[in-house]
Order: sequence, then C-alpha cells, then structure tokens
Amino acid sequence: MSELSTDLELGPVGQEIVYENDRVRVWHIRLEPGERQPLHRHDHPYLVIAVQGAKNVVQTIDGTTIDADEPTGGVVYRDPGAVHMLTNVGDTTYLARLVELK
Repeated sequence: MSELSTDLELGPVGQEIVYENDRVRVWHIRLEPGERQPLHRHDHPYLVIAVQGAKNVVQTIDGTTIDADEPTGGVVYRDPGAVHMLTNVGDTTYLARLVELK
C-alpha cells in the first residue's frame, strides 16, 4: 500500500491547523452534509473529538467502506498509517478536532 500511496495526490488531514507544538498538531475539520474530505494519510497516531457529531462513512484506499457514526462529544483513538476519505452522509454538519500525537 505504501508504494501505491506515494503516487497519489493526498490532501491534508483537516482544513486548518488550529494549534501545533513539538508534541501535538490539532486540526479543525468541518464537513457539511454530503461533503467529502479528500484522500489523505495519517502519519501519526491521533484522536478525533466530535464537537458536533454526524453520520460519516470512511472509504479506505482499497475501496473498503466503514460506517463511522460519530456522536457529539465522542472521542476515538486511531493508529497511524491509514489512507482514506471521510464523507458526511448524514443531515447535520460535522465539526471535529483531530489531535495528532507526534
């Protein structure tokens, strides 16, 4: 998978970095209903904190689709290495902070 992903045009993890130091990087993520985040790679372990939850779907680089309902206030930990897209398939705006652990 790493050989394949090196040839792809990958997007950023989120729309905006809202905080960064030598230990963490915090991204702002906002997806309106039907909006999709571009294909991106996670190089660090990370936490996702749903500020405003939504019904999301993750599509991995190999085409696997995973339901990712994220309730408001929910927190999820993920290991690095994933290459995927996130789509808001619900009817509410999704707002989150993604905290990368360096």
